[in-house]
Amino acid sequence: MKSITRRNFGFSLACVPFVAACGNGVGSTKGQEIDARSDATMDYLLTNFPASQEVDRKSTGKLIMPLVTEGGLIVGGGFGRGALRVGGATVDYYSATKGSVGLQIGAQQFAHVLWFMTEDALANFRRASGWVAGADVEYVINDQGANLRADTVTTTAPVVGIVFGQGGALVGASLEGMKYTRIIP
Repeated sequence: MKSITRRNFGFSLACVPFVAACGNGVGSTKGQEIDARSDATMDYLLTNFPASQEVDRKSTGKLIMPLVTEGGLIVGGGFGRGALRVGGATVDYYSATKGSVGLQIGAQQFAHVLWFMTEDALANFRRASGWVAGADVEYVINDQGANLRADTVTTTAPVVGIVFGQGGALVGASLEGMKYTRIIP
């Protein structure tokens, strides 16, 4: 029987995020599949979180990420693919990636939508070669959606994001540090 070396143990830890990404659309690069998943995600969101309908109506565009998978054991990562829609039509496809280091263990999957509330926010997102979610995003992270309102806070924020449908055993779904990159399906 072999003993586990530090190098092999470190390599195993580094592989966790890639294994966790299985089943979230990795390898399904067809635009139709991303669109179908995005349609189902928006149907679920607008039906189960009715307060999101007003934010959706007031936005100039939205990025729908139907499934993001995160996993980690000290070193973590996440990946997903989605569609950017303007005026109800898909204009581009994006991947979302995230890496982290710290006290963490487990895996989870979630969906999220970023609504661009101003033309400038949407234009800046589309011009960027790799846009990172940060302080300019007003986050709504609540599986009940009770705190999602299209009030002055959400309509004056340049970007509003909601994380929903969390499942798994990794605490704290967050979009902080998530990098979005345009892809060609």
